[in-house]
Amino acid sequence: MDRYLVESTHTAQDCKHTVEQFIIHGHIINFDWGCEAGVHTGWAIVEAENESQARMIVPSHLRSKARAIRLCKFTPETIRAHHE
Repeated sequence: MDRYLVESTHTAQDCKHTVEQFIIHGHIINFDWGCEAGVHTGWAIVEAENESQARMIVPSHLRSKARAIRLCKFTPETIRAHHE
């Protein structure tokens, strides 16, 4: 399985409703939130088969706006191989 950074953004006006939806959906504790810093976005790192599956952690009405970015780690060797 791959690891994905899932990002779900909302507006300040929608903040309370969005957080309530994540509580109902059961994934509120999987996310780190920037709302108190004025950045109305939640981030979570999940293991999933693909990008679509990773976005399933986001409530359905917000899912189309969510991003899932496949993560990878580099070693000095893999960096050299990519740049030769």
